[in-house]
Amino acid sequence: MNALLKQHLIDPEICIRCHTCEEACPIGAITHDDNNVVVDAGKCNFCMACISPCPTGSIDHWRVVETPYSLDEQLGWSELPVQAEVGAGANVGEAMEDAVKALLASAHAGAGGAARAPLSAAKPSVNVFSQAQPAVAVVQGNFRLTAADADADVRHIILDFGAQAFPVLEGQSIGILAPGVDAQGRPHHLRLYSVSSPRDGEKPNRNNLSLTVKREETGVCSNYICDLKKGDEVRVTGPFGTTFLMPEALDSHLVMICTGTGSAPFRAFTMRRQRVLAADTGKNGGMALYFGARTPQSLPYFGPLAKVPDNLLQKHFAFSRVKGQDKHYVQDIMRQDAQVLATALQSDKSHIYICGLKAMEAGVEQAFEDIARGAGLHWQPIRDAMRESGRYHVETY
Repeated sequence: MNALLKQHLIDPEICIRCHTCEEACPIGAITHDDNNVVVDAGKCNFCMACISPCPTGSIDHWRVVETPYSLDEQLGWSELPVQAEVGAGANVGEAMEDAVKALLASAHAGAGGAARAPLSAAKPSVNVFSQAQPAVAVVQGNFRLTAADADADVRHIILDFGAQAFPVLEGQSIGILAPGVDAQGRPHHLRLYSVSSPRDGEKPNRNNLSLTVKREETGVCSNYICDLKKGDEVRVTGPFGTTFLMPEALDSHLVMICTGTGSAPFRAFTMRRQRVLAADTGKNGGMALYFGARTPQSLPYFGPLAKVPDNLLQKHFAFSRVKGQDKHYVQDIMRQDAQVLATALQSDKSHIYICGLKAMEAGVEQAFEDIARGAGLHWQPIRDAMRESGRYHVETY
């Protein structure tokens, strides 16, 4: 029997062909053709340098094989192959199964584990539109969400697709192609933005969607989007994302933790559940939001959020730059709600979503660890079990 090997693969269904992983790879193990981006098993040393820069998670896939898939095989794929049985015979045997599990666990050791969608989530459409054949949307509106004197210019952009179907679920992202070229004369890389409206549109039964975009001083695409005017045409790719999805089960409890524009998917989640429960306005929505920002003036959707009924969404805000007040961060308001969160950690109906700046991750992780410890629980095994069952979701940038 051949020795088992772990092979690093890219999911062609999810990959957006932005080539970020190829640029990040220090040893040139990633290559591409007009069809796919692939990893050369003969060169890859599992350094994980490509994992973090990938905006979609398509890079974080692995198979245990006896003979690695060749570059030609990978370049011809339209989807990842399933994990094949390995070993001599159809029955792998307990020892071989343990070897497979160990290799896959080691593959994910540097990436926090494999992300999974909620079991009851709707099946997403992905990569319907590519850079070569993008959808064309028309700007219906561009509205500033933050106060004029706030330290951040955050915009609410509404894009209409007319007669062109663009299927999207809450928690998915779209790619925007900014016009022009970079300093090397190459077209700008596409940029991903989370959709902030539910699947049936910014308004019910409209073929449109919304984005929440913060203007970055040197950001080519963010400035392009924030400067869009009503009637402008925008090239759109996607949709993307197969795991950061909301459960369809209405008895699921959603714990949503975010900073800034990380609120975008949670606006979509809230609007979706609000519409689904519209016929039963007294029903508990089972949603809690922990939202951090510098000031109320710089917090997107602060006014509309205040109008969402508490029985649908429990809201907790943390502000770190309010004059004359102590700094509070999202992890601080989590600790203040420790009893509620500890109860949520013990329920198989609970789903945790974390979205926003990558810098928030460590603080949130520590807060969960403290909350679990205070309740006599151990956070890491709880987190890992939730991730395995599709109930722990992280999307930071």
